Amino acid sequence: MATNREVFNRIAESWYRVRHWPLLREELEEVAARWQHGRLLNVGCAHGPDFLPFGRGFELVGVDSSPAMLRHALKYAARRQLHADLIAADAQCLPFPGHTFDRAIAVATYHHIRGDEERCAAFAELRRVLKPGAEAFITVWNHGQPRFWLKPKEQRVPWRLKDETVYRYYHLFSYGELKRALTGAGWQIIRMLPEKSYRFPVRSFSRNICVLMRNP
Repeated sequence: MATNREVFNRIAESWYRVRHWPLLREELEEVAARWQHGRLLNVGCAHGPDFLPFGRGFELVGVDSSPAMLRHALKYAARRQLHADLIAADAQCLPFPGHTFDRAIAVATYHHIRGDEERCAAFAELRRVLKPGAEAFITVWNHGQPRFWLKPKEQRVPWRLKDETVYRYYHLFSYGELKRALTGAGWQIIRMLPEKSYRFPVRSFSRNICVLMRNP
């Protein structure tokens, strides 16, 4: 079975062609307004659209495990007149000293990591590189969304290329599971909510779980 790194290397070009804007733009604009400035780390930055709300007032650093995605991120940054330092790295082993960053985002990143211990280690690693009191905003897919009802939490989600279909690994979180994993890694949760486009009263069925959290 191909690793997610291998899969994202293969789909990077088609991903770049269809992902022109942040998928959770309203949420990112809100945290950009809340934070206003600082050194920002984007974990799992892909080709870089989630940098857009942070184009002013922030020093941008992006990491992704896919070198192909980062090559497209260079093109995207040039088109959008963004300056970001881009580094090939794994979320479980970030190549920075402790207390390096003022802020962090990670949109649709941690659900691609296999293994409970590995995901918890990645949450702890993010906390390590943030300054005390710094905030982070992360999102993951929710196991409770209707398309995955009665299905396992471990999923292979298809992406169609021109002549074949490839599959990305996802671990689908519940709200409770994600809260336990984050607090177990030492995070203080400020809020945990569905995406803003979700309009139903029962949050358990949202597609995304969005978390604003603080490094105590």
